[in-house]
Order: sequence, then C-alpha cells, then structure tokens
Amino acid sequence: MCRIAGIISKRLTKDEMFAKTSIMCNALRHGGPDDKGIFGAESTGLVFGHRRLSIIDLSVNGHQPMADINKKTWITFNGEIYNYRELKDQLVKIGAKFRSNTDTEVVLQAYLHWGVAAFSKFRGMFAFALYDVEKALTYLVRDTMGIKPLYYHIANEQLSFASEVKALQLAHIANENNKTWLIKFLAYGHIPEPDTILKNVFSLPKGSFLCWDHHSCTQHISSYIQLSETRRITNIKLAEETIGETFRSAVNRQLIADAPIGVFLSGGIDSSVVTLLANQWKQNELKTVSLYFNEKEYDERAYQQQVFNKIKGEKFTHLVTQHDFEECFPYILNAMDMPTTDGINTWFISNYAHKDGLKAVLSGIGADELFGGYPSFSRINYINYLRLIPSSLLKTTNYWGADRYKRVNYLTSHHPLADYLFLRGLFAPAEIAEILNCDEKQVYDTLFFTENIPNPGLTNQEKAAWFETNIYMQNQLLHDTDIMSMNNGLEVRVPFLDEDFQNAVNSISSEIRFDKIQPKKLLIDTFKDILPQSVWNRPKMGFSFPLQQWMRHHPEINNEHLYSNKKAKSIIKDFKTDKVHWSKAFALYQVQLHA
Repeated sequence: MCRIAGIISKRLTKDEMFAKTSIMCNALRHGGPDDKGIFGAESTGLVFGHRRLSIIDLSVNGHQPMADINKKTWITFNGEIYNYRELKDQLVKIGAKFRSNTDTEVVLQAYLHWGVAAFSKFRGMFAFALYDVEKALTYLVRDTMGIKPLYYHIANEQLSFASEVKALQLAHIANENNKTWLIKFLAYGHIPEPDTILKNVFSLPKGSFLCWDHHSCTQHISSYIQLSETRRITNIKLAEETIGETFRSAVNRQLIADAPIGVFLSGGIDSSVVTLLANQWKQNELKTVSLYFNEKEYDERAYQQQVFNKIKGEKFTHLVTQHDFEECFPYILNAMDMPTTDGINTWFISNYAHKDGLKAVLSGIGADELFGGYPSFSRINYINYLRLIPSSLLKTTNYWGADRYKRVNYLTSHHPLADYLFLRGLFAPAEIAEILNCDEKQVYDTLFFTENIPNPGLTNQEKAAWFETNIYMQNQLLHDTDIMSMNNGLEVRVPFLDEDFQNAVNSISSEIRFDKIQPKKLLIDTFKDILPQSVWNRPKMGFSFPLQQWMRHHPEINNEHLYSNKKAKSIIKDFKTDKVHWSKAFALYQVQLHA
C-alpha cells in the first residue's frame, strides 16, 4: 500500500518534471513512510514517483517504481492484489520470470503476458500507472470498486497524476478552483466523482483505465470490467451458502501480509462478522482495535466484549473524549484531501491502530450497501408517492420548519440523482443558494447537469443499493477511509467489497436479499452460528461519535461571528441550541475556511 504520482510531458524539462514529481511525493509521504523512489525516461518525457508502505515482501525487492527483468515495462503501484499468488503460479507456467515476492511484479508480468486483459483478473484494491516502453503507452488503472483513489490532470499535451488532489496543487500543476464544488459539497456532504475542488482535475472512474499515447499526446478511457452471465439465486438456503462460502474466502485472502494485521471492531454486525471470521485463521496473531466513549449512548463496550469473549489475540481499546477531539481537530482538517462531512472517526481509529503497531486492518465497510442496512432502503418507497404531488406544492417545503422536509424540494426535478439527494442530501437547494449568494436555478443546473447515470436498479431496494454503493460509499466512506487511514500510515482492507463476493450477492434476488422487517437479515442468518445475538438483535448505531455534543462546544465551529453569510450565521445559531445536525455546521465551517 503506497502513494503514487507522475508526469508525462514534452514541454517540461527533465529537471522540472523531477522537481514537480518530488514535490508531489513529499506531499504524499504520510501514505508511504517506508521508502521512496523516482524513475525518469528522459527520451519519452516521463517521470514516475512512489512512496511505499511496506505490507508484502518487506525487502528492498519491493522498491518502486519497479520494472520487469527486461525493463519492457515500469510501474508505480498503490494497493494490494489478493490473488497474486494464484496469478503468479499461472504466469510461471507460461514462462514468466520473477525476482521478488511482491504483488507489484505480478502486475507487470500479467500485463506483459495478457495485455490489458490482465486488469480484470486482479482481485484487490489498486491504483497504478504502468509504462509500456516498446508501445510508448502509459496506463492509469483503478480497481473495480474504486477503493483506491487516482486523480489526473491533462493540459497542454501533459498528463499528471497523483493519489491525492492536494499533491497536484502543491506542485502547481493545477491551482484554479472548480467553480461548482461548493454547490455539490453542500448538497452531498462530499464532492462526488469525477469532480474535485480543482478545475480539470478528475478522479479516474473505477474499473477503468486511461491509456496515454506518448507520440500523439492523446488519451482514451475504457472500462476493463468483464460482464458475465450469472444465475439468479431465488432459494434462501442457497443464498446463505453462497454468502458464507464467498465471504469466508474474501476475508481469508485479505489476511495476507508480511506486516502486523488487525481488524477494526466497533461492536456492530459487520465488523463483528469480519473479526470472528478473521479469528478462525489468525487466532493469536489477530489484533483488534476498538474505541469507546464516556457518553453512554455511544458506548459500545458491552457489544465489543461479546466478540472479545469469542476470539484470541490482542485487544486494543481506546477512550476518545471531547478533549481529544479538540486537540486533534487541526490535524484532522489538515489530513483531508478535500472537504467532507465524514472521516473524523476513521482518523481516530487509524491513528490508534498505527500507535498499536499495525500496518493493515480489515474493516466492515460495504455490508449496509449490499444488504439494506440504511434507512434509505425503506424511505425510498415513498418517492413515487411524493412525485404525484404537483411541483408547486413540493416547493412549499422550503418554508417548513423541519430540515428533513426541505429535502422534498429535490423531487421537483425528475433527474435520478434528485432521488438520492432527497434520501441523503445535506442542504436543500434554496438553502444552498442562500448560503452561496447564488440563484436557485444555478444550484439545480449544477447538480443535475449530468445527462445520464447507469441504471440504478429495477426494484426500489436495488435502486437504494445502487445509490448507497455508487454515491455515498464511493465518494464519502471509501474516499475518507483511504485519506484518513493513509494519513496515519495504515492500510484499510474491505472484504465486503471483494469482487467475487460482490458478484455473488448481486446475483441474489431482491426479495431474498432485502428483508422488509429486519435490515441485513440475510447476512445475519448466514453467520448466526458465530455472531452473538446481542450484537445483531439491537438498534443500528453505525460507527458513530458524539459529534453533536463535541462540535456544539467547539470554540470555532459554533462561533457564529466567524461566518460572513447571513444564512450560515442563522444555521450556526440554531446549531448551538441543538436544532441543526452537526454535519451541517461542520460543512459550513469548511466552506468558511475555503472562502
């Protein structure tokens, strides 16, 4: 697990490219504290940079950028290929030569023998740049679920890329602000892909590769995902057997590491299942990291203890207080690559995991999206009824007191993303316009400019699953988890996003996969033999912090005099009396910082 950066240009000198790439690598040092490297191909006008966090093959053989034995290809790689041993065995049989035990070298040999078809064979999380010397082509490649980030900028026949947006900014490759990011941030609570805060800096789509032709200085983006026909599972017993088999396999192969590995254990269903399965293989070697609070309504120690009683290995528990939050808040803000209303919890637990000596952990991210664990899976059923109401009446919700009613205003648009913003939007369109001193039409035009999005699903629950996976999880949970964990020199693995497990779950009929009464029933029933009843038979909490209380007492966030906008001042005033959710106050604070 690492951080990568690079430049391909015919206009910059060798020294200029090395200097800018070095600046980017230094900006990414937190994500790769163990080693650094830079490779340049002067005749081509290419420089690759790398910062390494050593997880597999800790020797110098893992140094990057890396070339194959004959130096036909070069790579700077960020990620983990969990099936690299199986792929290596296949490659050796057809004549591939290796000099290390790294998964990075497997990527090189796979490309040399299979071409771009190799990309779909990888099971893991990754973002890499690969330079084919003979063909004079460079590929930027991102994993199928978009777990690892990769940003690119193209201008003046130059391609630049990095694992974080701020690296491109600090190297003065891209400095101009994207004029629409504030509207999208206030609507979503994050900045949805492919946009970033910078103009002409974009996120590479997941499951895709960008191919750059060095001769013509042109590029095209293609998907490498191979769609295959899968049987539709309509039998509950078969569904449980399929989930049990594929998820056990996913957890097992994500435990590979030559460095200390552990699990984030919150006490909820998802992290408990991951922990209990990981314990079956690692036992005494497995370490768990858990947080707790003095605020009783957020304290999950009782549920954590139920899992502790069933596992071996070392258990690290840490108390997080309001004092800790206030003391670490500046570091958390500094860690953010782009504004977000999430990530604080991940920063804390990653920071403690790093102090506990871990380099890699497994997380429970992804189960709620697959099995209907969010309120959106039931709320989405109301949308068709609300759309029967005339738009003129829907617009009156702007004047209703409660925040939750104002989001109904999004349904005056028939764009599919309007449904998502009704379910999860942060501020309503009229509020955004007032906060940013712009026209409400500009808000709608910005948010619903995208002409089409892929089919989000046939049933309401499948549609909700598409929204939660491709918008909320993709742009907020995964992005913030990667940024906050890597800022602490920690790799977070997500077995619920394993490609084979995802395909298996998506083959299960909606009627079986989503239960109308009990969220995630299919997952619970599959693992009832190991999961304590007290863990699954309780109200959903999620990995939550007492941020409503902590932020209301924060000397800067709740200071209404800090905010120049009249509407923002009013919202912060209401926040101080507990009438507004902390995420709105936190968003306004970040907008003010960027003003």
